[in-house]
This record gives sequence, C-alpha cells and structure tokens, in this order.
Amino acid sequence: MNHWGEAPDEAHLPPETVLNQMEMAVIVCDRFSNVIYGNAFARQLFGFGGDEIIGHSILSLGIAEEDHEQATELAKHVLKGGVWEGTFCNLRVDGTTVYTRAHAVPLRHPSGAVDGVVIFAREALRSNQREQDRYGLMERIGERLAGSLELESTLRRVADTLVPQFADHCFIDLYSGDRLYRRVSRHAGGWEPPPGTWAEVGEPVHYPPGHFSEKAMSRRDAVLVEDMLQHRFSAPNESSRRLGDAMGITSVISAPLLVRGELLGVMSLALSNLSKRPDPHYDGFDRDLLGAIASRVALAVDNALLFEEERDTALAFQKHLLPGDRPPRLDGLQIAWRYEPARPLESHGHGIQTQVGGDWYDVIPLSAGRVGLVIGDVEGRGARAAAVMGQLRAALRAFAQDDKPPADILRKLDEWVRTMTRPERMRSGWNSDDLVRPPLVSCTYFVYDAWSRVLEFANAGHDPPMLIVDGEVSELTFESQGGMLGLRAPGMGGEILFNEETTELKPGSTLVLYTDGLIDRRPREDGEHYTREESRERVRAAVAKVARSGVETIANAAYEAVPGDVDDDVAIVVIRTAGDELAVEERTFTAEPIMVSEARRMAADAFASWGMLDEQSELACLLVSEVVTNVVLHATATPAPRREMVVPVPAGQPGRGGEPLSAPPAVQFKTDFAADPLDGGPFEGRSFDGATYDGGAFDGGAFDEDDWNLGADLGRREPSTKEFRLRLRRGADAIWVEVFDSDMRLPRIRSAGETDEGGRGLYLVDQLATRWGARPTSDGKAVWFELPLTP
Repeated sequence: MNHWGEAPDEAHLPPETVLNQMEMAVIVCDRFSNVIYGNAFARQLFGFGGDEIIGHSILSLGIAEEDHEQATELAKHVLKGGVWEGTFCNLRVDGTTVYTRAHAVPLRHPSGAVDGVVIFAREALRSNQREQDRYGLMERIGERLAGSLELESTLRRVADTLVPQFADHCFIDLYSGDRLYRRVSRHAGGWEPPPGTWAEVGEPVHYPPGHFSEKAMSRRDAVLVEDMLQHRFSAPNESSRRLGDAMGITSVISAPLLVRGELLGVMSLALSNLSKRPDPHYDGFDRDLLGAIASRVALAVDNALLFEEERDTALAFQKHLLPGDRPPRLDGLQIAWRYEPARPLESHGHGIQTQVGGDWYDVIPLSAGRVGLVIGDVEGRGARAAAVMGQLRAALRAFAQDDKPPADILRKLDEWVRTMTRPERMRSGWNSDDLVRPPLVSCTYFVYDAWSRVLEFANAGHDPPMLIVDGEVSELTFESQGGMLGLRAPGMGGEILFNEETTELKPGSTLVLYTDGLIDRRPREDGEHYTREESRERVRAAVAKVARSGVETIANAAYEAVPGDVDDDVAIVVIRTAGDELAVEERTFTAEPIMVSEARRMAADAFASWGMLDEQSELACLLVSEVVTNVVLHATATPAPRREMVVPVPAGQPGRGGEPLSAPPAVQFKTDFAADPLDGGPFEGRSFDGATYDGGAFDGGAFDEDDWNLGADLGRREPSTKEFRLRLRRGADAIWVEVFDSDMRLPRIRSAGETDEGGRGLYLVDQLATRWGARPTSDGKAVWFELPLTP
C-alpha cells in the first residue's frame, strides 16, 4: 500500500496512451514543417493509416491546393512564437473531403527556443464548438464564393462546402424567366436519386402550396423543419414523397436567395440516414446560419449571372463576327480552323475577367481563285476587344478586294487602326484610358495562289506559323517581324515598316497559324508551368506526330499539346496545299482587232478540254470576247509616243543661244533667195510630182529627195507593239478568266446611250459573270471574271 501523497503506480502512463485517448487530432511538426508525430485520432480524421506520413511535409495530410498558402502562413507565424487558428479543407485517401478547424502553437525546447509546431485539429461543426465553427464555415463559404464568377462553378463550390459537413442533401433552384429550374443536386457519399423521383439538374421544379421551399420563397425568409416526422408537407409528386420517406429525411431548412429585393431562387438543406450524426436535426441556430449563407450565395449568384451575361455578349460578338464553323471550299486548299475562348480563372481574383478576347482569323476569296489568309490578336478581353476584332475583319476584307500586295494592305490597315480612337488632351495630361487610345493588334496577312503555289505575306508583330513539308515541322521564316498595328501614336517619330516577302510552297505543304493563347497556358494542378518556348516545342512535337494526317487532326493535336487550362482565347487555322497541279492555259497576243477571234478560239478549245457544258462555254467565250475587245480598243486608242527627229551631229559650241551645252546645233536650211523672183536658178525646168517648175521663188542650190529621208539620216522612234495576255484557270466548281495588258487605266462601267455603238461590254460582264474586277499589276493591269462550270 502506498503512503499518503504518493502517486499510484497506475498513474505513471506514457504520453502516447494519453494522446490516443483524445478525440482530437494532434500533429507535431519540426521547424521544416515535416510531420514527426500524429496520434490515433489524427489517422482517423485525415484518413491515413500507420506512420507513412512521418517525415513528410504537413501538406501530405491532404491539405487542398487552395489552402497551401494558408499552411505556409501557419508555419511562419507559429515558428515566430505566435498562435494560429483557422479552417482547412482536407482530401482523404478515399476521395472524401473533410473540413478541419486547426489550432497551432509553438513546440518549445526547455531552453525556450521554438523547435517546431503542434497542431490540434478537429472536424468542423462539432456541437461543443458551434459558434467558432460557424465563423469558420462562413469564412470557408466566402473563400469559395470569391474564387470564381462562373455560375456553375459557384454553385458547385457552395454545395461541396455544405455536403457532407452540414447536410446530407443540398438543392439549389434558380428562376429562368417565370419557371424554377434545378441547378444543383448534391448528396453525401456520392449517392444519386433514382430517375423520376427528385428533380435532376436542368429540369423544372414546381413546389406545391404549403411546401417548405414554397413558404421560404413567399415569406422571403428561411424556414426550419426540425422534425419531419411531426409535419406532413405536400410533395411535388408521389415518387418524390416516397423517396423522401425511404431516405428517412429527418430535418430540413429552406432559405430564399434574395438580392436587391429580387427573388433569384431557393436553397434547401436536409439531413437523412445517409450519414450518422449525434443529433440529426437542425435548430434555430442552424436556420440563422443557413440564412446568412443564402444571402452570400444570392449575391454571388447575381454577380455570376451578370458575368455570364457579359460573357455571352462577348461570345455573341466573337461567334458572329468570326467566320462560320465550317471553312469554305477553295481550290487547291484544305482548311480547318478552331476557336476556343478561355474559361474564367477560378482563383487569384482573375475570375472577374471575361476571357473572350480579340483573336481573329479569316479566309478571303480574291481575284482569279487567289486567297487571302489572316491570323491576328487584339489586345485585351471582353466585348470591346471582340468589337474591335469585328471592325478589323470587316476593314481587312474591304481592303483586300483592292488586290494590293500584303505589305500595302497592312500599311492601310495600320492607318485605319490608328484612326479608330485618338488620345484626348485632358487638363491633367494625356488620358491613358483604353477607350481613348488606339488598340494594339498583331496579325499576319498572306495571299496564296494555288495555281502558281506562290505565297506572299507581310507580318505585323505576330508569331510565325509552323510549316510542315514532307512530314518535317519547322517555322515559316520571317525576314521582318514588323511592328504591331496601332503601335505608332501621334507625335511618335519613325516609320513602322511592313516588308513584302514571298515563298513558294511545295505540293502538300501545310501551314499551322495560331495565336499566342495556344502557348500561354495556366499552370497545371501540380504547379508545373511551361515557358513560351517550351510550349512551342510541345506544339511542334505534337504536330510532327500527326503531320501526315488530316487538317482537323492537326488542329486538334496542336490545341491539346500543352497541358493546363487556356489562359487566353485561342485561334488555330491549318491550311494544306494541293498535291496535284491545277488546270491552267495561258497565251500572249498582239493587241490587234484580228486577235479577238484568236483569243476566243483559244478559250473555246480550253473550255472543251475541261468538259465545260456548251451553254456555259458559249457564255464564257462571249465574255472573253467582250473583255479582250475592251483591252484591244483601249490599246489602240492609247496616245502614241511623239515622233522625234534625231540628228546625228556633234554637240554644239558652248554658250549657244541658252541651249544646253551638249545639244546638237539647230538644223539650218538655205533661205538665200535670188534677187529676181522669176529666176528659178538650178530648179528651172525641173518636174516635181507632175508639175514643171521653170522658175522658182528661191535659189537653194541642187535638191535631192534623199536629203529628206528622215528614217535613214534623222531617225524615227516608232511605238512598240502592244500585247495582252489571256490566262484561263479551272477550279472544281468555277473557271476564271484573266486578261493582262500594259495599260494602267482600270476599266469602269458606263451608261451607254440608246444610239451609242459601244459602252455595253463591261455591263454584260457585270450582269452575266459571278464576279468580276480589275487589279493593278507591276506593269499594267489585269481584268478578270469568274463563271461557274455548270449553269
């Protein structure tokens, strides 16, 4: 027997025995945040077994990525000697989620130095800590709601926070017009209601009079049903009532979603036999808590709806101002394109941005089957960037019809961009707001001729496209990067040059055009982030694997090459040239009226060899005659160069009559006439053109006709023979006729009078051809028209 004051032997218990009796997790970490101890309750709470986390980071307890920064702050604060308290979201090994309330204190050495961190944790919302847990849950809800402005994500976050921590079932119903629709249906343990019982997501919901959700909406206040067994409510349908009875619903809270006096919907929580709880009933405290949560949810839903409206507006701009979903069918080209708007960021506050941007692309049919291609990006995001993109696309389409070189088109587009908005002088200086400064735009404009395979292009600060030739992937070389459109502001010196570049594409070559959103990706879940060059290499490798596949496959491979969410909208255009040569006939004629019939005969032979129907061939030959006749008439009507006498004599003496020192002396004729006008001198008795001169009014000595052979002695510059060139092209569904000549004057349609013999040729071309036009060339002009192969 022990003496008085002596402790019994049974009281000397090891600390492990005591700590394992606690219904609270105890975690001890060293100064480097590595776990060195965890009691039995910690294993149960965090869902790990044994000692596999010993020696590992505290993050191995399953702390959600969104709370990693908070865990870092905990360690920093406690290691400085402070005390920390907060809420964590933990992911267990079995995939379930648990919210824990943590209290951390310093682990001190007997000397007083801080050697580590001791964390006491328990599951949130335990009955003996309800007030503290209420603040923790509200804090968690606030963080979740602030993480995104996307409606579906917002509602899902709320439901995931409340189930299973606070409820076994969570329903959120929102109005769309006058009807109520189920937007969230979340249940504990992954359970799902059988079809035809409780309304599924997306289905309309109708609550009968007297239903607790209907009461909450009509009263505009939260409704609590503490014990469902003591109250009977009308269910939406019989199947719904039977399922509620089978699930053993014990208690329900419904709260209206109100914002600025407007009813958005209703939110309902329920407890059932899906989980075991010490007290499976809600009380007034829980009703007030859900009412406060519902007010925050309503505000977040309203903001999300406003955001969705803005996003839908920007998407409408983008979708309707960009080309359609299907690329046009063009001769000598296979085309695939893809546009993907970025989804809003779900963290770090970036969710407030509308991720629809100003990426744009277009394929523009030009004269004689040539094609204009453009890829570009307008700075910024939202409806304004999409609107600017639409204006740019319309302007470029208009400028491209002039058929000028790509560099000239970009220069004209740059001038147009800089006049869209001008800086305004404010009293406090230049206003730097986006609304009053020109937008910055990067783009590359290409013109491709499928018959000659020549690609002309000019660049304005855009990334070069990838080029696939014989399965090998490289980049199309840009000799000049060029400046972005709109970069040069008023008053800024220097000239931004857009250089013309030309290359010839081999048969079957492929171009992959893209915007920078393809290679600027968000970090993945593991935090890995690729640089732009690394991303470009991944895209190049992915494209190389499918280089010989179809253009759609290449576009998809390029989009999926870089992991992570899209941080900016992405536009991809894949273009492959034909592997076969396209049909073309070409011949040069002298610009003489007789050659009109020859040109028509050449056209008829070509159309017959191409299998053109007689009716269409006759129409095409008629138009060929009209265009060629127009060229020949204007060629003959062109003023001829002035004839000049060239006198082969040495240069005159200096200082002669103000004439140039190197000019030849003036031609002098003898004008010394005889004193007697009847004295003809040596011409007397001579005959000229049948008339006999027996005397003359002049005496100029002997006269010989060879003296006036200007073609031999003085020389004569005759105009060169004018020519025109006729080129015929055949496509899959149409033919193109081009007539080239050296006259710089472009034809125009004029209104011919009733008695006029001409002036109707181009009118016929305009009425009968699918399209026609004229474009300047380096040595003249080209007149062209298009006709379908079949009527």
